[in-house]
Amino acid sequence: MKSKLLNIKKKQSGRDSQGHVSVRHRGGEHKRFIRLIDWQRSKLDVAAKVTAIEYDPNRTANLACLTYADGSKTYILATVNMKVGDKVVYSTTAPIKEGNKLPLSQIPVGIPIHNLEFRPNSKAQVVKSAGSAAYIQSMDGDKVTVKLPSGELRLFSALCTATIGQLSNADHSNQKLTKAGDSRHRGIRPSVRGVAQNPHSHPHGGGEGRSSIGMNPKTPWGKPAMGKKTRKRKNKSNRLIVSHRTK
Repeated sequence: MKSKLLNIKKKQSGRDSQGHVSVRHRGGEHKRFIRLIDWQRSKLDVAAKVTAIEYDPNRTANLACLTYADGSKTYILATVNMKVGDKVVYSTTAPIKEGNKLPLSQIPVGIPIHNLEFRPNSKAQVVKSAGSAAYIQSMDGDKVTVKLPSGELRLFSALCTATIGQLSNADHSNQKLTKAGDSRHRGIRPSVRGVAQNPHSHPHGGGEGRSSIGMNPKTPWGKPAMGKKTRKRKNKSNRLIVSHRTK
């Protein structure tokens, strides 16, 4: 059963569907599997047992392998205090315990949560990186105010679901790459400064000897690289933001 949870990751090397390089400095990564994660927790009111806590090379948080009574297995994101042998469930009446999934209306204020939905009955979309957690600030009717890890306060429907607990591997942000090979195994190739290239390859290139940029910083395609706002003004989801993220 477990083999159905693994797929070989196809190497894209930063290319799009037409074979053009859409993301620079990518390629040569180590062969790896993609773990298929159950973002929706499709089995309602069915308890599952945590049979393993595993490392996933494709994401920062660890995974927990769940085994249901019928023998089926799925992956979910592991929380800080989750252990092998724990039982978790997705239910509207589930107890407040790490790994359990509930609607926001059933979760008390101040409890750490993750795997938060933007819309009811959709898949988990936010708060999925290592060590992160969101917190419910207040409830008002069918609206719930949630503080996201960025510091942003945003309104969610009370019918949206979330999973209890802070995500595992909180020390991930303190890990350092100690040699160039660490980046190469991750599929990150070396980058070259724009001023070190020729003027046909980069706007910063050219000139006699060492030179400064000599202009407002630009991307290799001539677009402004620093200071220009990229967020659309008329973003429909902006109306749900109570307070913008902290700088």
